[in-house]
Amino acid sequence: MADRIVVAGVPVDTRHWIGGRRVASVETFTDHSPVDGQPIGEIARGGPAEAVAAVAAARDAFPAWAATPRAERARILHAIADGVDKRVEELAIVETTDNGALLRSHRRGVMPRVAHNFRFFADWLLQLDHDDFETRGHTNHVSWDPAGPCVLITPWNAPLMLATWKVAPALAAGNTVVLKPAEWSPLTASLLADIAAEAGLPAGVLNVVQGYGAEIGDALTSHPDVRRISFTGSVPTARRIAASAAANLTPLSLELGGKSPLLVFADADLELAVELAVEQYDNAGQVCLAGTRLLVEESVAGEFTRRFVEKATALTQGDPRDEGTDIGPNIHPRQLEKIDGFVQRALGAGARAVIGGHRKDGQYYEPTLLTDVAQDSEIVQEEVFGPVLTLQTFAGEDEAVRLANDTRFGLAATVVTGDPGRAERVTAQLVAGTVWVNCFFVRDLRAPFGGSRLSGVGREGGTWSFDFYCDLKNTVTAPKGWKDHG
Repeated sequence: MADRIVVAGVPVDTRHWIGGRRVASVETFTDHSPVDGQPIGEIARGGPAEAVAAVAAARDAFPAWAATPRAERARILHAIADGVDKRVEELAIVETTDNGALLRSHRRGVMPRVAHNFRFFADWLLQLDHDDFETRGHTNHVSWDPAGPCVLITPWNAPLMLATWKVAPALAAGNTVVLKPAEWSPLTASLLADIAAEAGLPAGVLNVVQGYGAEIGDALTSHPDVRRISFTGSVPTARRIAASAAANLTPLSLELGGKSPLLVFADADLELAVELAVEQYDNAGQVCLAGTRLLVEESVAGEFTRRFVEKATALTQGDPRDEGTDIGPNIHPRQLEKIDGFVQRALGAGARAVIGGHRKDGQYYEPTLLTDVAQDSEIVQEEVFGPVLTLQTFAGEDEAVRLANDTRFGLAATVVTGDPGRAERVTAQLVAGTVWVNCFFVRDLRAPFGGSRLSGVGREGGTWSFDFYCDLKNTVTAPKGWKDHG
């Protein structure tokens, strides 16, 4: 196996990063580009041995990193952010080649957000504090103690951004990390290891291992030296991770799937509503937060649908490296089969495709809108994770809320209305970790993020991230009992 491959002119090491050095594996797996289906390269395929080595490296590096002063940890995180900023173009083209998301989005939004993840948590660390308080004259002091080695398992739809959303607070908290990127998009995690090393992050503080979940993931999540596990991905995988972690009672943070509603009321700005609805096709529908269930008030459903079709059919689907492309490919042939299976079963059950409903050449699926769908149908209840939306109508607020909440998920929701009173009433009743009103995907790292029901366990962001990645301690000190040491 070649130790390095060149992706769009960028050298990428295909080996693991363990204990500050590159480590090969006997076996490899082939990484393919969704852009054209062609092989990118052979990637080191880790198993239990690599998992044990990575956790050991993280364990050994933990005491010194935990003892590193906050200001020094923050300085190194800012240096990592500087390294990301210098390599935005390289990171963008590698990730587009690897996962098929739009190059223009990676350049302008995603990779700058990667750097921001490190800067934000570095700065938040320096202001992390809780006012002391008194109990019958005794002083209570709250502190955040580093927990230990953390295993972070990340998805393929926004590989580096979602990885650093976990890596940055874990490192800022004083923990060491074993990062396991998704096998369908592993390349930018390898580049992150290089950037972190160049920024002065000590050996063993960040480790990156590649491979399949069944081969390396179980060995990581069941390891008794692991103190935290954070996972973003599917519900079935989360169940396996939770079962694996249970023996050691390892705390978990799980950000899982969604089947989020987008509610459009008759008093809404319809142009805005259509714009937000079409935006749900972003990243070829491979966004956990996407409002894939369009719920539209009956009196405006016809006009909304007409405008939606006009706008959606004007989208350009094609090579994600082209500046004019709006929708790229789906990540993998297996994912494409899954998407098409959902659509064809829905059509067979009586749904109607207003637009789309078919595969295209390569790994591309037409932006699809399905109507005439029953509330209890698979297409309404299960996450497709592709460019497929459903449209249902409602008669009033009560029915809108009932339909919106009638799934096993609760990750996000979007409400479009011209009435602030209605917005307040409806959002108060929605089961969701994030609700957007007359907007979509406005994210602030100070806010809690996570899902309800099967959409996840726990919240991260701001102090919530440190609450998860640390052991919180309360020290109670009596006002007397001191001896004179003068």
